[in-house]
Amino acid sequence: MDVQRTGSMVRPSSPMDSLEKQLSCPICLDMFTKPVVILPCQHNLCRSCASDLYDSRNPYRFSGGVFRCPTCRFEVVLDRHGVHGLQRNLLVENIIDIYKQQQECSLSGGTETNLKAKDCKEPMCQEHEDERINIYCVTCQVPTCSMCKVFGQHKDCEVAPLAGIYQAQKGDLSNAIDALVASNGRLQALLNQMEDVTRAIQENSQRTKQRLAERFDLLYAVLEDRKTVLLDEIGKEQDEKVAALQALAQCYGERLQASSELTDTAVRALEQSSAAEFLLASKGLIAQTKDAAKCSLNEERPEPGFENMDHFTLSTEHIETVLAKMDFGVVDDDDFEDAEEEEE
Repeated sequence: MDVQRTGSMVRPSSPMDSLEKQLSCPICLDMFTKPVVILPCQHNLCRSCASDLYDSRNPYRFSGGVFRCPTCRFEVVLDRHGVHGLQRNLLVENIIDIYKQQQECSLSGGTETNLKAKDCKEPMCQEHEDERINIYCVTCQVPTCSMCKVFGQHKDCEVAPLAGIYQAQKGDLSNAIDALVASNGRLQALLNQMEDVTRAIQENSQRTKQRLAERFDLLYAVLEDRKTVLLDEIGKEQDEKVAALQALAQCYGERLQASSELTDTAVRALEQSSAAEFLLASKGLIAQTKDAAKCSLNEERPEPGFENMDHFTLSTEHIETVLAKMDFGVVDDDDFEDAEEEEE
């Protein structure tokens, strides 16, 4: 049997050690930190580690891109959500929870418990500085400590275990983030539509101007003055439509930027390991993400056919007497009759 130099025997490798090795991230080499994402090659990573690795190789933060698995070098094509669009491995997360519970149960003795309490970074109660925040006041919707429930301002309130509320609100925030991501997708689709409509207006306007110019070139000097007026009308409507779409696109862009920043804030809060710290900020974040997701349900968009410029189509089959009164639209029959009489 192997013996260390200090005289104590070397502890043999246990199944728990092997399990811990299997639950280690290939990037940070520590046990996976939730949330855990799974790649198509079936390798797992901490999402925070994967995000750091992706950001380091994508300094300009382009949407989408290619992510290479650090274990097998398999390349994964990411969508516009980046690493946050990868699927979570809930099975591995549950195994990690069970493993940590087993490790905690294996600790025994008052000394280890006291040391763990000293090293704990859990927030302390403001009213009772020696008490950790370990319960949740359902009535007041705030986390608190046991002393506040027994002797303090929450003694008549309904309370619940911190872990249960933590899981519930964490689920609410996760659902709100999903809704916000979907909302961001709709905003991005609207921005793409704004760009397409703007491009169609510009292309249609250019074609209309070209046709109009070709017809006016055939009418010589009499049509030159009128051509300038009609071209200005087309340009004015083009500018008005493009300006309206650009203003709408700028509004949606600002909302998308704000939603993306709120998404990042919510994701960072979701990745916190401390239940109490999370609960101190989760209520506001949940409300903000839900409100932001609802705001994108009734977006203003151009009416069908907004990009059309066909109403500027001009017919040149008129006599020269009517040219001075030519305009976009239909010319009255009386004008033709008057022109014919004058011509006769």
